[in-house]
Amino acid sequence: MPIQLRKTYQLKVTLKGIRPPIWRRILTESTMPLPAFHLTLQVVMGWDNAHLHQFTQDGKIYSIRDPEFNLPGTLDESQYRLHQLLKKEKDHLVYEYDFGDGWEHHVVLEKILPYDPGQPLPLCIKGKRACPPEDVGGVWGYTNFLEALTDPAHPDHDDYRSWVGDSFDPLAFELEEVNALLHDIFRS
Repeated sequence: MPIQLRKTYQLKVTLKGIRPPIWRRILTESTMPLPAFHLTLQVVMGWDNAHLHQFTQDGKIYSIRDPEFNLPGTLDESQYRLHQLLKKEKDHLVYEYDFGDGWEHHVVLEKILPYDPGQPLPLCIKGKRACPPEDVGGVWGYTNFLEALTDPAHPDHDDYRSWVGDSFDPLAFELEEVNALLHDIFRS
């Protein structure tokens, strides 16, 4: 019987500091390179990939090589795959996006499943609540943003409403839309 090197990882990604939580459950290949995993997280969470990011685990930082921001001790994420950081169920890491807003995501390996070559990956299987808009100001800014949107008397209500339009629904999560984007990016 051949040894199967590739597995399917079931991961839960939760945006830290927000209540009620904003989270996604995804399936991906254990051998996915970290830059592709970053792109997967951007899509499933709803970010625009407009800012720097890093992965942190056990005091080690993995990020892109950028001569302008190359910090000593930072490991080049392009040299690592997901299974090198998450080896067993319950292993976890932190994915930080947009250092100004400081969006930290707790990523936990929930299950290690057999790899099925017929299963399209990555795939989002569940999620709750909309991602905050880019550049809203982190957890504090998002809290203020939500208060202003729901209160027409709030001094920032009109500015925020004109910024995001009428379509922003903090409770919405469009699973089919997320998976269509993942399909377009990873399997087209």
